[in-house]
Amino acid sequence: MKKTLLNQIPSEMPQDIRHFVSGANIYDSSCSPEARVYFIDKGNGYYLKCSGRGNLEREAGMTKYFYSKELGAEVLEYISDDSDWLLTTAVIGEDCTHERYLMNPKRLCDTIAYELRKLHETDYTNCPVTDRMTEYLTTAEKNYRTGNYDISHFPDSFGYCSANEAYAVLTAEKEALRSKVLLHGDYCLPNIILDNWKFSGFIDVGNGGVGDRHIDIFWGAWTLWFNLKTNKYCERFLDAYGRDKADESMLKIVAAAEVFG
Repeated sequence: MKKTLLNQIPSEMPQDIRHFVSGANIYDSSCSPEARVYFIDKGNGYYLKCSGRGNLEREAGMTKYFYSKELGAEVLEYISDDSDWLLTTAVIGEDCTHERYLMNPKRLCDTIAYELRKLHETDYTNCPVTDRMTEYLTTAEKNYRTGNYDISHFPDSFGYCSANEAYAVLTAEKEALRSKVLLHGDYCLPNIILDNWKFSGFIDVGNGGVGDRHIDIFWGAWTLWFNLKTNKYCERFLDAYGRDKADESMLKIVAAAEVFG
């Protein structure tokens, strides 16, 4: 993850957090226009995320829940004022886009498949987001109606020729998507942290909740294609996850929702 050293603490940072980070080097490690992310080089490290008011409330709740399951970072502070601020501990290790992992793609493929299967077998009692599928499908419907359609980030095998084609598949098949497992919600290599190949934790779980496993499976296959620049690991990923639960035909239904953002 790229980090750029800042010369000073951002002026809008809440006073309580400013006191906490005082004297530490602060780096901008943002990778999305939707939020600013700062790395605080203090102790074992901390991450501070800033976004619009109310935007991080769910992520704060899901991060606390993943931490309670020993699956992620500890939330130290969540402040919602003019903006939202979320301070967490750093998960020890490197994300899966690190060179040591990308240089061994077969092991990487198998590792993220195994860890995903373990996540999906986690007891989701008391999860703060109990019906991720209703929200997921509502978002796809809304974005279809407003013309938000983009297949540019998907390999050809998951793409559609038009928004209407994708929407027709989603309308006909959406009942096959069920709320059955604890989802990460954005299961991509940058969000999976390993410590010398040993699982350390997940980050960026704001889209998580109880939902259909094939959403995470879709993104697991996608991230291997995107980061390794080849689609040849898709079948291996499904095999490693377990064909008893991974239905490849379901991925096209998920894709029909994902092309609508």
